Amino acid sequence: MSTLLDTRITELLGCKYPIIQTAMGWVADPKLVAATGNAGGFGFLAGATIPPEQMEANILEVKSLTDANFGVNFHMYQPNAAEIIDLVIKHGVKAVSYSRSPGKEMVARLKEAGVVCMPTVGLPKHAIKAVEMGADAVAVQGGEGGGHTGAIPTTLLLPQVVDAVGDKVPVLGAGGFKDGRGLLAALAYGADGIAMGTRFLLTKESPVPEATKQRYLACKDPGAIIRSEALDGLPQRMILNDFLSELEKAGPLKKLIIALRNGLAFRKFTGASMTSLLRSALAMTSSGDITKSQAIMAANAPMIIQKAMVDGRPDEGVLPSGQVAGVIDELLSCEDLIRSIVDEAESRFAKMGNA
Repeated sequence: MSTLLDTRITELLGCKYPIIQTAMGWVADPKLVAATGNAGGFGFLAGATIPPEQMEANILEVKSLTDANFGVNFHMYQPNAAEIIDLVIKHGVKAVSYSRSPGKEMVARLKEAGVVCMPTVGLPKHAIKAVEMGADAVAVQGGEGGGHTGAIPTTLLLPQVVDAVGDKVPVLGAGGFKDGRGLLAALAYGADGIAMGTRFLLTKESPVPEATKQRYLACKDPGAIIRSEALDGLPQRMILNDFLSELEKAGPLKKLIIALRNGLAFRKFTGASMTSLLRSALAMTSSGDITKSQAIMAANAPMIIQKAMVDGRPDEGVLPSGQVAGVIDELLSCEDLIRSIVDEAESRFAKMGNA
């Protein structure tokens, strides 16, 4: 057995392979996270759209399904961020991931408890700032990735971030990965592994309804998986469907009405008070990350995504997706997926050595 896949990230997270399952809202549930860990990867629970009591139940369910390490995802602006951190520390969760960096106090508390902090970044300067704030590793998402993403391709962005912070912390490549060739390419760029969302969404253990999975598999054109600002005012990559097309055509007033309606629905679902939601929106705008209108529109995302990811109505909601969905044609178990990635990476590496 070669040491090709024994990297700094496997040592840091205590997993067998440098293959990370990202925390997709409504998708990264206990069964998917546990299946990823049991197959030798490392999974993150989605925590940004879940009430605290459900988050604790999910953490305990993962622990009942696997002895493997796992992580929890959250962002500092959600109303229950402090409660999520309390639960992570209470239950000895190995790592946290986040896109907008928590304050230094939050990071310090997590690190004092021995929790690995692993933000997702989209630019070298963001990686540098994250490391300065205490990040133990960074995941670099290129423009091919699903959900909120930038415009720079992974092939250009990943080596830049490796050069910027790779001597200090492990770096993971994200956006466009699905197989062993991609893992080997990321390692060649100097990364310590890969992080995948869409590929794990399209596995047998993914809780996404079958009708929605088939809609993803039916998308055979990566070019039809576009970056749009129609959902929440920030660039987000999604599969183009009739609903997204109508949302893009909507005027400001209609978008505001939709956002407010979904914001109220999200408040009811999470149990957050209106005051806490307003406080979160104010924090987002005061930090300079987004505008007031974008903060209001951010309420759109969770409930509209829910229609496809939970209710199984892919034509009535949006479909966050990496472009890689356009070249995925089968649903594998997490075990078969990770095994195929590992086998292909090691096989191709061996062939390169014999060339």
